[in-house]
Amino acid sequence: MENVRWTAQPELQDSVVIAAFEGWNDAGDAASTAVRYLIERWEATRVATVDPEEFYDFTSTRPQVRLDEDGLRQIDWPSTEIFTANLPSSAQDAVIIVGTEPQLRWRTYTDELTQVARSQNAHLCITLGALLAEVPHTRPTTVVGTAYEPDLVAGLDLQPSTYEGPTGIVGVLHDTWRRAGLRSASLWATVPSYVPGAPSPKAALALIERTATMLETSVLTTDLEIAAAAYERQVSELVDADEETSTYVAALEERHDVTPAVLPSAETIGEEIERFLRDQ
Repeated sequence: MENVRWTAQPELQDSVVIAAFEGWNDAGDAASTAVRYLIERWEATRVATVDPEEFYDFTSTRPQVRLDEDGLRQIDWPSTEIFTANLPSSAQDAVIIVGTEPQLRWRTYTDELTQVARSQNAHLCITLGALLAEVPHTRPTTVVGTAYEPDLVAGLDLQPSTYEGPTGIVGVLHDTWRRAGLRSASLWATVPSYVPGAPSPKAALALIERTATMLETSVLTTDLEIAAAAYERQVSELVDADEETSTYVAALEERHDVTPAVLPSAETIGEEIERFLRDQ
């Protein structure tokens, strides 16, 4: 773990890894918001960071300048942070990873995160993600879970992963986990394609609830539920103000009520990845 900088040395005996990355895998900031919410609610402790120098193109993901409490200029670099927490009502511990999707040396990056998981005796690794899809904001957010291992698919109400095409850091990380013998699952929430730039607390809430159910633990989400209701109300006001968008959303609602939304097709996912890469 050459690039992992430990500030504490946890020695977990039975842990689950939960990871999310800002970037293409994070429509509506839903996945990164969900993980950061879990960090706060579970009172997680930061135990390590990944040195960004080897993994980021700083002309693409630029560091940010800010003023601290004393008025001095500080630079915040793109980061990957690693936390640990005890899961409520569970004997399990969690290793929580959140960061920005890197541009460089993905194999080295995922190898080092895999070493972190193995050093903490992880028996399951979960990633959270979110994708833009043709779904209405007025209906429950669909969260679909996928996995490679047949026992996980059957035991945790998941679907076998059949996706083929371009991938992001989440796909590479799952492949690295699989080759290392670590069981893994991926949870994906759908975010309405007509509000691509707005953070979606509703999708974040759905990811948190699905994660808590999978791990048989609990998360207090009252404030996020309030934020999700406000999000739905505000988007409805904007939609109602535009006749064309209102007609489009009504058609989505009708289609959803007949055939509930599922994870976007492989073709749709591939198109989204290629569009994201072109925009970088």
